[in-house]
Amino acid sequence: MNIPLVDLHAQHSAVASEIQDAIARVFADGAFVGGQEPRLFERAFAQFLTDASEPPASGPASPELHCASCGSGTDALYLTLRALGIGRDDEVVTVAHTFVATAEAISLTGARPTFVDIAPDTLLMDPNALEAAITKKTRAIVPVHLYGQPCNMDRIMAVARRYGLKVVEDAAQAHGARWRGQSVGTIADAGCFSFYPSKNLGACGDAGAVVSRDLALIDRVAHLANHGSGERYLHETEGVNSRLDAIQAAILRVKLRHLSSWNALRQRHAALFLDRLRDSGIGLPVSHPLAEPVWHLFVVRLEMRELAQDHLRRNGIATGIHYPVPIHLQRAYRHLGIPTGSLPFTERAATEVLSLPMYPELTANHVNTVSAALISSPAGRRMYQSR
Repeated sequence: MNIPLVDLHAQHSAVASEIQDAIARVFADGAFVGGQEPRLFERAFAQFLTDASEPPASGPASPELHCASCGSGTDALYLTLRALGIGRDDEVVTVAHTFVATAEAISLTGARPTFVDIAPDTLLMDPNALEAAITKKTRAIVPVHLYGQPCNMDRIMAVARRYGLKVVEDAAQAHGARWRGQSVGTIADAGCFSFYPSKNLGACGDAGAVVSRDLALIDRVAHLANHGSGERYLHETEGVNSRLDAIQAAILRVKLRHLSSWNALRQRHAALFLDRLRDSGIGLPVSHPLAEPVWHLFVVRLEMRELAQDHLRRNGIATGIHYPVPIHLQRAYRHLGIPTGSLPFTERAATEVLSLPMYPELTANHVNTVSAALISSPAGRRMYQSR
């Protein structure tokens, strides 16, 4: 049995006729850049995040959620930071245990990324480390809901309010995840999403979006993404070309209709993995009690990761490592001068994390096979020591 890390063929075959109809609609309309499709998707995605949130127990309803689409998740972060006025000589606090795009977006504005360590259990931004990283130049915090696991937004927002900082949620891997019943990406000043093909909600190419309850902020993001223009050939500011094309928007609107059921399947697979691996001694994912993850990735921790990965490969099981080199130790960020040992939990996680197959079309047999193979590997038989 061969089990891939991600199986996009299975997903696309299940919705092939719907996607073909959507693409045909775009061709019939003839509007490939702009037109109604991106606007329809923006409204649908904002509504999905709103509907996925539990209504407040008391008090007034939250303002309406708005969405601006763009060309990628990286652009979503970059455009949001720019729209917030962040630039040269500013600092933005984030984590180094994430995909490099989180830091790239900060750097592209001219600001400096400042990294804090992750919590040793959840592998997400450690709120206890935040205040020590804040300086007079700090303008914003970018928590990353990595692997589809929500960060502790209560504590992060409390620190931000105390210091008057903006918060931009990197929700690139967390479409539909919830913190305290609220969809991540809708809690802070803005939320940024990627629709890279392998994401829980993936396009058939690059795509991204920004959501916020601040309509003026969304308008600024949309202007920046369209060459700094709100009216053809009139440009209020220097922008970029980061528009969601109509075909990708139409595909995303099709797949959005299935996202809740796909996320539920991921949650079912994760629960089965946790059950099968519970007494194995393997380091298992930890979720905060107030978090509802959507399991973009199912990541375990092993002290002899390469042995486990090789054993699984020989048994036809694909795995991944997210991420093998922390951003602060990447050559591209060597100029920041952050030495090895500065972020101990981040650096340790980079040597231990292993991503197991996770996608909606997995079966219980797949999960059982992967779990048994992992437990029987030399690494699986060695008790993981958390410290």
